[in-house]
Amino acid sequence: MSGGKTSWQAFWRLSGSERGIVLESAAALAATWVGLRLAGFRRWGEVLAWASPVGDPTTKSGLEDELNRARKITRMAEAAARHHLFGFNCLEQSLVLWWLLRLRGLSAELRVGGWKEGERFEAHAWVELGGTVLSGGGAGHMHFVPFDGPLTKMETPIR
Repeated sequence: MSGGKTSWQAFWRLSGSERGIVLESAAALAATWVGLRLAGFRRWGEVLAWASPVGDPTTKSGLEDELNRARKITRMAEAAARHHLFGFNCLEQSLVLWWLLRLRGLSAELRVGGWKEGERFEAHAWVELGGTVLSGGGAGHMHFVPFDGPLTKMETPIR
């Protein structure tokens, strides 16, 4: 019981903007869980992209400041996922983080990669900003080969 109390105490120690990010993340995680199941990855990604237009790509001059902002948002989004009533996979969490960063003018990139050993295939999703990995379980993403670049526009490539 003390774990729940400690979580709430930690939540109330956050700044108002940080609590807002946590609450926004929690709601977006639930919506993304439903959206992926009803609309699918491409369509739900298009909805999120439409709902969070981002400006010009990150410039090197402000990259460190943007990375610091992005890391703070990542910590809040990860806390929301950790303490949510439901469990979420890496794709759901990465889509939400990508959306949250775009809402705040940060041109993050959603990456999805795969890994195959024998007959076993696994996929993983993570978010990057300026080539720096923000989410996705630390160095765990390094075992996955990214599919044809970032999925930031949520478009199906025409071949």
